[in-house]
Amino acid sequence: MPEIQAFRGLRYDLGHVGSLSDVVAPPYDVIGQQLQDQLYKKHPANIVRLILNRDEPGDDAQNNRYSRAAQFLKNWRREGVLFSESQPAIYVYHQVFTTVGQTFTRRGFMARTRLERFGEGKIFPHEETMAGPKQDRLMLTRACKANLSQIFGLYPDPKAQVQELLENAVVGVAPIEAVDHLGVVHRMWPVSEVTTLAKVAALMSSKAVYSADGHHRYETACNYRDELIAAGGALPPQHPANFVLMVCIGMSDPGLLVLPTHRLFRGPDAMTSVQLAARLGHSFETRPAGQGSNAAGEVWDDIETADDQGTLGLYTHKDRRWLLATITAAGRAKIASLAADHGEDWQGLGVSILHRLVVENLLGGSGWPKPRYVHLVEEVVEGIDTGEFPLAALVMPATVDHIRTISEHGERMPAKSTYFYPKLLSGLVINPLE
Repeated sequence: MPEIQAFRGLRYDLGHVGSLSDVVAPPYDVIGQQLQDQLYKKHPANIVRLILNRDEPGDDAQNNRYSRAAQFLKNWRREGVLFSESQPAIYVYHQVFTTVGQTFTRRGFMARTRLERFGEGKIFPHEETMAGPKQDRLMLTRACKANLSQIFGLYPDPKAQVQELLENAVVGVAPIEAVDHLGVVHRMWPVSEVTTLAKVAALMSSKAVYSADGHHRYETACNYRDELIAAGGALPPQHPANFVLMVCIGMSDPGLLVLPTHRLFRGPDAMTSVQLAARLGHSFETRPAGQGSNAAGEVWDDIETADDQGTLGLYTHKDRRWLLATITAAGRAKIASLAADHGEDWQGLGVSILHRLVVENLLGGSGWPKPRYVHLVEEVVEGIDTGEFPLAALVMPATVDHIRTISEHGERMPAKSTYFYPKLLSGLVINPLE
């Protein structure tokens, strides 16, 4: 395990919709109200009507955003807006993007992956999940009977054997292409040659897979499968509900970037940097690192240069000053005591140190509102300049190696430990579950 399979995906007929760019969307959980409105206006068949249909006045248990999504899917299939692939395929998937002035290409492939509960096989989670999103996605899956978006899976393949096998299969073939709202170029090639598919499945069978994104949707797929079994007995082994749509990307792929997720906190009382340093006490060694929001870039440069999960950049709005705070031996002993139910790798993560030691313990902020999460230093500056956040934190992202090690220990990272950029695109392929 894991067992991957080719499948007959549902895809948009470009003869009906025109440009694929007009009907795709990012995953539902990064679509805010404004972007939802933009996607609704972009095309009447935009995938947002399936993955995040609007609530409407008068909605009830029978007629609601889930039932509307199911009706759209049914209508689009009947009208030919969506068509079924003529042969089972695995889909080569490239994302071309620019960040920090450099252009990258992230390469992977889409396939059906046989479900196994986290902790029961070789598919590992790395972040905690919440009941609300899982219930939401389960209701949508029940209504549509399809995987409308992909799980993001990482697998070890230092020599890129799997990906190169697929790349060779599409040499000289024109891709299916879409550009998303952020300017990321998404390219896809169906591969249906039986020998190639068999080789890919064989190579993947011995590898572990680590869930990078889509944990709620993966657990939802397991719950949906179990519901079908409870209602009608065991499913045939090849029933599509035994599988989930997954993008598999090699952990050594040069285009695999993990961006930081910085925090802007509303909860704490106003304090100066001197007062903050006093609160951190012997758990951290602190030093002044600049004044004003624009110093954020220099502070982040220092943190990245140190490449140390135990170094945080902390901003206090009251005096508009930055501190660089590096955990001490006393601090490590303290978090080891506070998080004794976790291993050393988990305890050493920047996000663990920030939340479990600094926020919850030293600052007494366990009841604070959920912070605003941002990924770019420019977004931190914008948030600081609003004046609504008494405290901001710059924190190193977890690495791919952290994901593998902590997952294999049977643990899950704190929420928002990683941010894989760019997001996968919904609407390229749909995986029917009937």
